[in-house]
Amino acid sequence: MHPDGTPLGAAGRVQEMDVLRGVALFGVFLANLTGFGSADIMATEQQLLSLPTAPWDFALRDVIHWLIVDKANTLFAFLFGLGFWLQMQRLEERGADFETLYLRRLAVLLVIGLIHFFFIWTWDILHLYAMAGFVLFAMRRASNRDLLALGIIFALVGRAFQKTLAEFASLATSGGGYDDASVLVRQKLSESGDYFGIVRNFFDWVIIDYLTTGLIISWLCYALGRFLLGAWVGRHGWIARAREYRPQWKRLALWFLPAGLLLEGAATLLRGTQPPEWEHREFFADILHLFSVPVLAVGYVSALVSFFQTPRGARLLAPFAWSGRMALTNYLSQSFVIAFVLFGVGPGLALAGRIGTCALTAIVIVVYALQITFSRWWLNRFAFGPAEWLWRALTYGSMPSMRLKQSPEVTS
Repeated sequence: MHPDGTPLGAAGRVQEMDVLRGVALFGVFLANLTGFGSADIMATEQQLLSLPTAPWDFALRDVIHWLIVDKANTLFAFLFGLGFWLQMQRLEERGADFETLYLRRLAVLLVIGLIHFFFIWTWDILHLYAMAGFVLFAMRRASNRDLLALGIIFALVGRAFQKTLAEFASLATSGGGYDDASVLVRQKLSESGDYFGIVRNFFDWVIIDYLTTGLIISWLCYALGRFLLGAWVGRHGWIARAREYRPQWKRLALWFLPAGLLLEGAATLLRGTQPPEWEHREFFADILHLFSVPVLAVGYVSALVSFFQTPRGARLLAPFAWSGRMALTNYLSQSFVIAFVLFGVGPGLALAGRIGTCALTAIVIVVYALQITFSRWWLNRFAFGPAEWLWRALTYGSMPSMRLKQSPEVTS
């Protein structure tokens, strides 16, 4: 982005980041819709077991947990840190007031995130990213060694430490709200179309979870660690000069992708182990999952960046760049799709408890394909996505032109 808030042209964009962001966006959508429609959130286990697709639903749910859950938001957070560094570098090179602009940018994101969090989507990540972004801003002059060391520590330890305290120090893992009775209350509110009742229900549930169990601190550490690692990669230019570093990316993929798949596969199998039960089984499965997530995420990034440097990879992955360039708009719009499918407010279908993972996955694929198509159509006519335009307007205190001054077509 230029100092006046106008967007970078296609030649000035890092296409690998747009592709990675688009892939991450698909994974976040899939994890969110299938997760929110699963047992203990908006459906009971008995309701899901009674569906004719139940065997396939539970098998697919395990596959999604193995391949997608937490890896997609890890990739998203990594890209936030990477984008932070690239924006700082570009703005400072152009003589812009990076500090003022970026603090405004984070403040606007925090407001958008909090509105989204309380009134639309209780699993919002934007407010967490904004809060962790302020810490990242304060650490922007840290040495490469400190960025890497602290990034690894925060990425691995944040949520694992909270879970360890919960397991061995009698700290509550949640404030309640995951039992069948609570699920049925939410379903009743949803089917009655009581929007404000649903908002109040989720407000009470999330506030208890966040403030009484240490979740907000663990998630902030989780996000910050990935931000720091993204900034560290940005400093070394490994994404901006991806073609030059392709041999290194390919080598990383060969090591981290199979290692991450094996570790996360072991965690998934351990979590699903049938009796005889053994003490702390789920805890050790969760800890193994948390340690395997960054390993697998590195494997995904490495494989995607390396593959994108090939003619075939550039052709196959290019569509993700369109949705990635409108990531904020698409992320926010996905929340309305989730609400429409699972809740009964307004025209909502209220399918929670009556639809399984297979059907929800099909919905994600269709809707995301439409998002890619719409993003391409929109960006061939306008310079910004709608939410991106609002974010920039509030950040700069002026309304940037929506008119497209040059063709954004990705030639890759």
